[in-house]
Amino acid sequence: MDISVVVPLFNEDESIPELVAWIDRVMTQNNFSHEIILVDDGSNDTSWEVIEKLQKKYSAVRGIKFRRNYGKSAALFSGFELAKGEVVITMDADLQDSPDEIPELYRMIKEEDFDLVSGWKQKRYDPISKTIPSKFFNRTARAMSGIKLHDFNCGLKAYKNKVIKSIEVYGEMHRYIPILAKQAGFVRITEKVVQHQERKYGVTKFGLNRFINGFLDLLSITFISKFGKKPMHFFGLLGTLMFFVGFFASAWIGFQKIYSMSQGIKAPLVTDSPYFYIALATMIIGTQLFLAGFVAELVSRSSSERNTYQIEKEI
Repeated sequence: MDISVVVPLFNEDESIPELVAWIDRVMTQNNFSHEIILVDDGSNDTSWEVIEKLQKKYSAVRGIKFRRNYGKSAALFSGFELAKGEVVITMDADLQDSPDEIPELYRMIKEEDFDLVSGWKQKRYDPISKTIPSKFFNRTARAMSGIKLHDFNCGLKAYKNKVIKSIEVYGEMHRYIPILAKQAGFVRITEKVVQHQERKYGVTKFGLNRFINGFLDLLSITFISKFGKKPMHFFGLLGTLMFFVGFFASAWIGFQKIYSMSQGIKAPLVTDSPYFYIALATMIIGTQLFLAGFVAELVSRSSSERNTYQIEKEI
């Protein structure tokens, strides 16, 4: 199969029929063998009923329905598990991403041998409440990852199949899939300017919680990418440094006391010095960090239930 199109959606019953018809038209014109995987992320409108009708009309349509809303990352993860195409295309269901971009994205993957091609919405039709946080995240992600993309969070992306089978998308990590891909060893990452359209139906699902969660996940993925397989290198080093700082500070306070006594100079008790307690606290914290390193080595991203979701139906 040439292409798998994965479309996560939440309350998009008005736009789905038009999107599927558009995708099917593009695929037919270019003679692509394809499948369209629609992942209903716990919608409370008639999205699933629409998907069932579309599946009867278009043989390429496949559907997944979550019992509740898990988020875009969960929907993408489940869609990626089903995808069989040599090239996997992701796009949003709100018709702001154009299926007409698919042939060129496919060509860049197949002919130019890129692992991942990310869309770049140079001209956007989103509200300022969404564009400003997006610019902040993109600038921060570029600085922390070293990946020169202008729009990490663009829903329109193309991947080699082996890329999406090699990464784990969870939390709000869909924003940072290029970073996950790079971490997995796929470094041929580029971008393509794509057309962005005004939302035709419904309202944006962007909220303040996504801003906060996205920032926390960026910190998380940065830490995991550097220390996920070797947490002792972070906690152990920091803990050891703090312990020795506290130890030598305590030793210096003790040396001063002993020296004063040997010279017959009256000196206050060691425990009367606030620096003694600061040094002692530093040693204790250093020891705790060192032990945390050992525990983290044992745990080390071993959560087997992270990507287990309750799927109600699948067609």
